[in-house]
Amino acid sequence: MEGTTIAIYLGLAIFALILVGWFFSTWNRLVRLEKDVDRAWANIDTLLQQRYDMIPNMVNIVKEYADHEKEIFGELTEARKTFAAASSSGDVSGVMAAESMLSQAMPKLLALSEAYPDLKANTNFLSLQDDYKEIEDSVTDQRQLYNSSATNFNTAIEIIPDSIVASFKGCKERVLYEADQAARGSVSIEF
Repeated sequence: MEGTTIAIYLGLAIFALILVGWFFSTWNRLVRLEKDVDRAWANIDTLLQQRYDMIPNMVNIVKEYADHEKEIFGELTEARKTFAAASSSGDVSGVMAAESMLSQAMPKLLALSEAYPDLKANTNFLSLQDDYKEIEDSVTDQRQLYNSSATNFNTAIEIIPDSIVASFKGCKERVLYEADQAARGSVSIEF
């Protein structure tokens, strides 16, 4: 009997060690996944900040040629304000709203170069336009990386038995970065 009791206690101890090892391994994996999502979001935030910082320079150049296009300037200013508020609080939905506003206004601003030949020839404007396109391409890549990281994290916290560890850790599902309905349609540019 004594040997059986020792075997049972030894078996329970080994099972407990395996369970504790699994718990810590899962916890650490969730931490890595969460940090990947945070890093991907920080990369998007940095690129968006660069882009929103570039807008006043573009607006100032365009104002020299098309000062009467105040509606576009107001839309861009509102998008910058919305982004600043959402970005500072880490509000993905708020940033998406700012992006929707920007996606409606920026094509109008960029299209002004067609209506104003002098603006179209302005090297500073052309340089900013090229920089804007590069940042836009980078933002698209980073959005995909963020959504991939967020999806991996969201999946990990829902899988059983990992969801048990996720609930102990207090993990919350991350919002995916999706285009607003208005941003999905074509932009109408009228002068």
